Formats: sequence, C-alpha cells, structure tokens
Amino acid sequence: MTKSNLYLKSKPTLRDFQNYVAEMVKERGFDNEKLPEVFMLFIEECGEMAKAIRKKHKHIKSHKDSNNFELEHEIADVFMYLLDICNYLDVDLEKAFREKEEINKNRIWK
Repeated sequence: MTKSNLYLKSKPTLRDFQNYVAEMVKERGFDNEKLPEVFMLFIEECGEMAKAIRKKHKHIKSHKDSNNFELEHEIADVFMYLLDICNYLDVDLEKAFREKEEINKNRIWK
C-alpha cells in the first residue's frame, strides 16, 4: 500500500474540496464506479448520519447495542459522496449553491 499524495490546502474553497474528491476517487481506485453505485453509497452514509444524530440526541430512542457512528465523520462522508456525485454529473456545487441562493433570497418564507 502506498502513501497518499493527496493535499488539501488549509483554507480550501468549495471547488478545492470538489477537486480533492475527484483526485481521491482516482487515487483509491473508485473512478470506475457508476452513478447508481455512488448514489446508493451516498444514501447509505445519510442513513449512518441519521443514526449518529439519533445517538447524540438522547430523547430519540435507539438500541444500546446498535452500531456507534461518529456524527462528524458521518457528515464528512455525506459531504464527500455529495461532491463525488457533483463531479460525476459535472456540477459546480459552489456555482449551483450561489445561483440557488439568489433564487431563495427572492422568495417569501412563512
């Protein structure tokens, strides 16, 4: 196993994260995954994030022996898979976010 050559600068932009994930996918040999596979992994990680939230909030019942998930790690996994999906579909997430937020700013929220 070889050491990773990946580098993420200390104050990355969203584009930097997206580029990092593109390189990470290649380096780890996941660049042949198809969109349905990546999407299912994304949904799986969303479920693990939900489980971690349930564990963190004691008023939501969960079995004491169920898997323990670190909330911060599960959120990071969801973020990574979201960026991978964006890369797969050639979506610039920062641009899409900014465009959508401009639309949302003009909506009336009740």
